[in-house]
Amino acid sequence: MVKAVILVGGPGKGTRFRPLSLEIAKPLFPLAGRAMIEHHIEACSKLNDMQEVILIGSEPTSEMTPFVREASNKYGVSVVYLQEYKPLGTAGGIFHFRDQIRKGNPSSFFVMNADVCCDFPLQEMLNSHMRHGRGDVITIMGTEVEKAHSSLYGCIVANDANNNEVEHYVEKPETYVSNTINCGIYVLGIGVLDHIKSLFNEQEKLSTGDSDSQGLERNILTKYAGSRKLFVFRHHGFWSAVKTPGTAVFSSQFYLSRQRDINPERLARGPNIIGDVLIHPTAKVASTAVLGPNVTIGANTIVKDGVRIKHTIVLDGCTIESHACILYSVVGGSTQVGSWARIEGIPNNVNPNQPFAHVTNPSTFNEDGKLNPNITVLGHNTTISKGTMVLNSIILPYKDIGHSYKNVILL
Repeated sequence: MVKAVILVGGPGKGTRFRPLSLEIAKPLFPLAGRAMIEHHIEACSKLNDMQEVILIGSEPTSEMTPFVREASNKYGVSVVYLQEYKPLGTAGGIFHFRDQIRKGNPSSFFVMNADVCCDFPLQEMLNSHMRHGRGDVITIMGTEVEKAHSSLYGCIVANDANNNEVEHYVEKPETYVSNTINCGIYVLGIGVLDHIKSLFNEQEKLSTGDSDSQGLERNILTKYAGSRKLFVFRHHGFWSAVKTPGTAVFSSQFYLSRQRDINPERLARGPNIIGDVLIHPTAKVASTAVLGPNVTIGANTIVKDGVRIKHTIVLDGCTIESHACILYSVVGGSTQVGSWARIEGIPNNVNPNQPFAHVTNPSTFNEDGKLNPNITVLGHNTTISKGTMVLNSIILPYKDIGHSYKNVILL
């Protein structure tokens, strides 16, 4: 038997995802019409030996409970949410709820960050892990990125000739170490919990800093490297870290494309549908509106005549008036976009000619203090007046926009 732990973070995390996370918890933000972590749970449910999926974080229980109940019923696997009394770090949450993880005597358990997007080859990864033994072995999913971006992640040096054993691991190094990076998905033998316990006992004796909060990456993986108990599972498919609204739009595109083969009935069809488009059954879209590619329309949203939308996520309860144009954007829930308005961001595309290229998560501002080019984000309950243009901007919730803006953040 195996279990899965999904680390969902809390309200103080994911600041680069704001203002979207001000109204909806980041792990519940919809990608291709489903909560970010629902894609993880769906993948876990396909494992025959999956016993339980445990969500750990400091998000309020009241916000997570409805989703947990629905996911359990939908995927036929036990899903529980365990709220931390304070943010405990990636290892701290695992240690604090170790008894729940051990319950049922699983041989191993997955640990996944909530904000990763990929095709989740969990069975293949588990098979690879089992070949290296169980006990206190750790397997990391790794992928290759451009050399220039590798220092933004945990970097892995592995011996290909020796079963991909990890010989060296550095979390976000200051200099180049390797272009094989940590994907934020692991398989841990149940015995690893004893090592985590030893770490906390040691920290408690030293009384250094916050002994309750510890990181799996810095405190466990760095020590495991070179011990013949840490291995990398090399993933050659799509992978992205979902840190910003821009990467959310890009990741949603990947999940939409997978629906063509998995659930093609979920995608919209019609003469004015271009590429992969998902429209919620309760949304109302005019026949003359042109949608796609990469568009998701949320529940109870109204899209009127002549509207053009592409590479955009429109959340629930919005109204898009006639002949509005929305490109490369995220439209927060209950937003009103006036007729002939133009909402446009700047795409953060991957260079197809660059080996190992991945979409990046640029900072909000550049070195000159100016807003970096990115998608446009309209916060919850925003009103955009008729004929207004908003370009490469971030609009916080509950704003009435009466004239055009470019390259600004409206607080």
